[in-house]
Amino acid sequence: MRIYQNIRRPLLTEKSNMLKEQGANGSSRVVFEVALTAKKPQIAAWVKELFGVGVRSVRTMNMRGKNKRVGRYEGRKSDWKKAIVTLLPGEKINFEEA
Repeated sequence: MRIYQNIRRPLLTEKSNMLKEQGANGSSRVVFEVALTAKKPQIAAWVKELFGVGVRSVRTMNMRGKNKRVGRYEGRKSDWKKAIVTLLPGEKINFEEA
């Protein structure tokens, strides 16, 4: 259960789909939203356990929350963390099947 709290969701955007297709040396990349406290070795272990694939490397980025406005009220979305996981050559994660 702890894994699902830390790996929140896959980010399926045009940019992440391009990363999936153009992976270096035959390896594909998958992008996830993860918990702010997640570390790279933990993310690699969680992806390996959840999807049963080998992980070559993990890159992380702290994304700043955007300012939002609803009528006259102004607020801010929460900060979040993005992880780009490079899989071993030949490994794939297909989210359309799941």
